Amino acid sequence: MRGSSCGRPFKRLTCNQMVSRQDLDGEEIDRVFHALADATRRDIVRRTLVAEQSVTQLAAAYAMSFAAVSKHVAVLTEARLVTKRAEGRARLVAADPSALAEAQALLRSYEALWRGRIDRLHAILREDAGVPASTPPSDPTAN
Repeated sequence: MRGSSCGRPFKRLTCNQMVSRQDLDGEEIDRVFHALADATRRDIVRRTLVAEQSVTQLAAAYAMSFAAVSKHVAVLTEARLVTKRAEGRARLVAADPSALAEAQALLRSYEALWRGRIDRLHAILREDAGVPASTPPSDPTAN
């Protein structure tokens, strides 16, 4: 078993009424969001989505040492957000769009969960205020 939540494997789980498709296990999710929590690492992912770049090319853009940029790339590689390959003496880095898509899918599942909860809360509040259930809630962002 790769990890567990509520005593069950992570691949598909239902816990506390939260239903979520998870291709990443809990530790992988933590690594992805830890990696994306840093602005430099997000920029490296952005740059390597556009085009594969060497670690040397990446390092030239930042006011930090080559070793520091290499450590950022290592964190991104461990999170599987980028891949690194050797070409001669150069180490080329490319973003992995599928890993970003998995993170996005997870965030969308949380969004759907919370939107459902907020919709249910609005319905309860409308009912308490005597507004018929068929009346749609007003959009607070509309002018």
